Amino acid sequence: MHAFFVSGIDTGIGKTYVTGILLRYLRAIGRSAISLKFVQTGNETFSEDIDLHRKIAGTGLLPEDLDHTTAPQIFRFPSSPKLAAEREHRTIDLSAILSSVEKLSASGRIVLVEGAGGLMVPLDEGHYIIDVVRQAGWKLLLVTSGRLGSLNHTLLSLEAAFSRKIPVAAILYVKDPSADPLIDRDSPCEIRRFCAVRGHAGIPVLPVPWVSLDALPPLSEMPDFSPAFSSAR
Repeated sequence: MHAFFVSGIDTGIGKTYVTGILLRYLRAIGRSAISLKFVQTGNETFSEDIDLHRKIAGTGLLPEDLDHTTAPQIFRFPSSPKLAAEREHRTIDLSAILSSVEKLSASGRIVLVEGAGGLMVPLDEGHYIIDVVRQAGWKLLLVTSGRLGSLNHTLLSLEAAFSRKIPVAAILYVKDPSADPLIDRDSPCEIRRFCAVRGHAGIPVLPVPWVSLDALPPLSEMPDFSPAFSSAR
């Protein structure tokens, strides 16, 4: 199973955008891939994140989107999955999520599982998202940027992954236009240094250009994200 968990260092860092860009890239190199939303909150009968993935990738909605295989858990309240589920007197059905990932990967496709917020977001009284990532054996794609405050969140997220022996396939560094230029240049260097100090010098830090939906690069001009998927060859 080639499943990659796309996590942000926090909410709003750009993981939905990055997931769509990665799908667009995989299409460009002729790989079969699909995305799944781990838990969608703030919606009722659809996943707005899946919708954005498809718009960026240029595929339109897929049959697996229409039958909710790619969004097996949807809650109305925009919060952590735990709180959103409690408000509806429900619980997070982890078996439904894992079953969907297995189903989507059965044909050999690469599956990008977009998380909900960061790695330490609670799912229920005893589980956090990072626990499921570890237990499922998914490889981590961590999304960050040079936005002020991001470096601390990035290093803490990496430390949490390293301590649990979660394989980090790549760090996706979004070129946020609002970032201070000096911080934006310095942060990737600090991230690489931290990884090296912790014994993980080979993790690629890959820049992700930020463009509008109206200015997406043609498939023939997609950036090279191949280092993130070296384990899926």
